[in-house]
Amino acid sequence: MSHTPKDPLHGITLEALLTQLVAHYGWAELGRRIDIRCFNFDPSIKSSLHFLRRTPWARAKVEELYRHYRATFP
Repeated sequence: MSHTPKDPLHGITLEALLTQLVAHYGWAELGRRIDIRCFNFDPSIKSSLHFLRRTPWARAKVEELYRHYRATFP
């Protein structure tokens, strides 16, 4: 019997997670939901990844939004 983890973050990279959120919400809505500069001013995947990798509180907010997104749109 195979075990599938229930955590939607299992096996997904931060880049893939962020790419999915941007594709679904767009940068403007993402910046409205999580008010961080890298989402609101000249946003890019590269700059956002750099910020999120060194800022645990911001990464936690993005991961929480992703969990909500996956629960709503499986």
